[in-house]
Formats: sequence, structure tokens, C-alpha cells
Amino acid sequence: MEFHILPFLAFLSVMVVASHAAISPEAYWKSMLPNTPMPKAVKDLLPNEWMADKGTSVGKPGKRTNVGVGKGGVSVSTGHKGKPVYHKTQLGIIPAIPIIPTIPIIPIVPTIPIVMTTYAATEDQLHDIPDVALFFMEKDIKMGTKMPLYFTKSTTPTTFLPRQVAEKIPFSSEKMPEIMSYFSVKPDSKEAEIMKKTVKECEEPEIKGEEKYCATSLESMVDFSTNKLGKNIQGVSTEVDRETQLQKYSITGVEKMAGDKAVVCHKQEYAYAVFYCHKIQTTKEYVVSLVGADGTKAKAVAVCHMDTSAWNPKHLAFQVLKVKPGTVPICHFLPEDNIVWVPK
Repeated sequence: MEFHILPFLAFLSVMVVASHAAISPEAYWKSMLPNTPMPKAVKDLLPNEWMADKGTSVGKPGKRTNVGVGKGGVSVSTGHKGKPVYHKTQLGIIPAIPIIPTIPIIPIVPTIPIVMTTYAATEDQLHDIPDVALFFMEKDIKMGTKMPLYFTKSTTPTTFLPRQVAEKIPFSSEKMPEIMSYFSVKPDSKEAEIMKKTVKECEEPEIKGEEKYCATSLESMVDFSTNKLGKNIQGVSTEVDRETQLQKYSITGVEKMAGDKAVVCHKQEYAYAVFYCHKIQTTKEYVVSLVGADGTKAKAVAVCHMDTSAWNPKHLAFQVLKVKPGTVPICHFLPEDNIVWVPK
């Protein structure tokens, strides 16, 4: 089945109020995780420009180019040499923020809600399952195993907002009218429906053994992960060296990551980068090296759930693998824009 992207232009007006200098999300990462490389899934979402109060200058540290952004212009800059800083009250306008509707059928690599343990597949979805290894057994993660896979990059060019900006924007079902106003979204539009769904999923109660949190900034995602796992952690994401079509991949290497617990963060459909993060226990994580039939190389993160007894009995995984809850470990690869946090 073919799906169409429905982008829309939403002008996000945010007020940056900082009485003291504030560091960028990238600098915050380095301060909290100084010896931890930043995964590609995070790098891809870092904004290239930072708000400052020096006219409408945009450029790299030490360089300055006057550029107008949005109607009326906006003060955007990396600031002076060194790390970006936020000064007095500024009105920033980030134009053309597209939203891609949540795909109601099965995406190539499962994302929320497919991986949500409370999720139940419908009859229509079962009939529309593509010939792709959505779920597999842990015993399949070995050299030589071949799987039909289709790795895709996110086509939603959203970025992280600095925490001091994100925290000033409401994010709750009770505040949906205000949120719609922020984004100039019509309440009865498809875009509004998508945003409401994302917020609602973030507000759903935790299941047994799960600790969840929706991070609206990189800083808050780092804080949640370090709070649950400690600071000696690493973030890992799936990486593919080029975009390809559906094809068979062969496993050429397997590396098991440390620990039996992890925090997995799934990118959500929203007007800026939002991640549904949850701490999961009784799991095993692997970095699996793959080579496609056309020579494409990938390092995919596989998460194996060792205890599925609390999952919805109608979860897609059970129906695809034809097993019952709590009987065998169930594994899946993470999409390129998801992040798994594990102890080093």
C-alpha cells in the first residue's frame, strides 16, 4: 500500500527568556556525557542555527551572515566564538515545519504504537503486513541469517528545540487549543489529529515494569536516561550507509551490548523533535552488522524483549511469529531515528 506525505506549514512562535547565558543542546550533551559519542539519530536533529540578540546574523562561530528568517525576520546566530548563548527575550519564528501523518498500517521497522506492548493489531493490518522481518526470534541473531528488510530515513525534518524554549510550549491534552494556536493548526485538521494522538500516547499510563517519559528536548532525554541508568551510558542508533529498497540482508556480525535494562526512545510525529522514552527491563540489546544484496552496509540496533507476559495477547508480534505471550524472547530492529540507551 502506498502512503502520501501531507506536509503543512506551521509557524512556531516561541519566546526565549533567559536571564543568564544558556548552553546549546549539543553543549549540554558534552557536559553530561563528555566521553560518549553522539549517535547519528541525535546529530541529525540538532538545529544548525541558534537564537541570539545580534540582529539577524546567521553563521558558524566566528563568522556572521545577515539572513532574514520568516516574515519580519528573526535573530538567529551561533553567537560569538565558542558555545551558543541565549540572551534577552527574543521572538523566534521557525517556518515550514512539516508533519507526516502516522502510518496506520505497518511501517518497515516497528515504531510506536507497533512496539507499544499494549498495542493490538487489527485484521486489516494483518492482511497488509509486507514481506519484511518486523519481529524475529533471538535465536535468529547469528552469522549468516538472512532477513528481508527495508531501512528508511525519517522524512520529517524536525529538530530539537532548546529546553528553555520547549518548556514554554504546552504539551498536554488539556492544553490542545493553546498548542493548536502556537502552530496555527486548524483544530479539525489531519495535522491536529496527529498531534493530539502523539500527546495522548505520551499521557497513557505505564504498564507493569515500564517507566516512561516523553522528552520534548535533547536535554530532557539525556536527563531521563541518565536518571534511570546512570551517567556511564551510551546512546546507539541504527545506521545505514545509503537509502535502499526492500531487499534481503545477511548478518555479518553481532555485538551484544552490556546490561539487562535499557532506555529506548522512539521519535514521534510532531512539529518539533519529541521522543517517547521508556525504561525497559529484562531485555537484551545487540548491534547487528548487515550487508544487503546490493552491497549496502548497515549497523542495526536489535532489541530483544525477554519477558512478554504482560503484552497485549493480540500484539502484532505474537500474530506474526505465531507464539503466545511470555513463551519466547521477541526481537525487532529499531528505525534509524530511534535511540537505545544502555550501560557502557
